[in-house]
Amino acid sequence: MAIRIDLKAVLSTKWYEYALRFLFGGIITVATGVLAHLYGPEFGGLFLAFPAIFPASATLISKHERESAPDLKEARGRAAAALDARGVMMGSAGLATFALVVWKLLPHWNGVLTLLVALVVWFVLSIFTWQMSKAVRQALWAFNENRR
Repeated sequence: MAIRIDLKAVLSTKWYEYALRFLFGGIITVATGVLAHLYGPEFGGLFLAFPAIFPASATLISKHERESAPDLKEARGRAAAALDARGVMMGSAGLATFALVVWKLLPHWNGVLTLLVALVVWFVLSIFTWQMSKAVRQALWAFNENRR
């Protein structure tokens, strides 16, 4: 699967779907700020890797897929949301690692150098995670084909 940009999807999204994403993102951001205020920035920082708009996005993706393929309805909607969740999981792992690197290095290193190192670690981990996910999917597909 090639990564591509589809501007038609942006134009076909309804205004209230954007509002829902904004609302979920705002609620999660406020909750993270409250937790950081109550329990300290280290605890609040753990939630930086949470994808704030994921709950809204997953439901909207599922809804769009069910509408685009009425004959497959639930299965297609669930599969699309699951694929999105897989990407969110990989992205969250990268963000959590970025936060860990910054947390550990910032007290000892220059801020710019710390952010550059954290960015490189995030990038390498993201590529590695994507490639491993791809390899596992291909291996599982080959295993299932051999069992038939």
